[in-house]
Formats: sequence, C-alpha cells, structure tokens
Amino acid sequence: MADISITQQHQLSRDNAMAAAQTVADKMASDYDVASTWDGDVLSFNRSGVAGTLAIGATDARLDITLGIMLKSFAPMIQEKVTRNMAKVFAGPV
Repeated sequence: MADISITQQHQLSRDNAMAAAQTVADKMASDYDVASTWDGDVLSFNRSGVAGTLAIGATDARLDITLGIMLKSFAPMIQEKVTRNMAKVFAGPV
C-alpha cells in the first residue's frame, strides 16, 4: 500500500498530460534523486527507500509513492510539496 497517494484532475491532451508527468518526474529526480521510466501511460520511479508510479488517465493523474522506513516520517512534507507541484504542472499546457 502506498504511503502517499495523490490524484490530480486535468483537462490536458494525452501528450500534454504525459509532458506534465515528465515535468513532475524531473522535479522529483532533482529533489529526491529518483530515476524514472515510462511503460505506456505509467511512469515508474524508484531509488533506495522510494518507489512509485504516476499513471496518466484521460482526466486525471494518479501518483502513488511507497516510502522506506527512513523516509516515512517525511511523508507529510513530501506529499505537500509534490501535491503543489502536480497542481501547477497539470493546470494547463506544458
């Protein structure tokens, strides 16, 4: 079960939604040193102590993050930061 689950509504085309997801992934890579790969409409990411997916739907994007024991105490801070970033990048065309 994910420690952090965020669903962000959007009105973007598939291509723009995927570009927005990549922007979120790039920000997470910068902030948390995670690597990511695409498999269809799902972006998977991981690093030691962090793993998750960002699935792109027609009207929403769902982010699920599982944190290792050392990062669980930071879950509220991580969730707040990632939620703000997702709201910003999925607000309009990238």
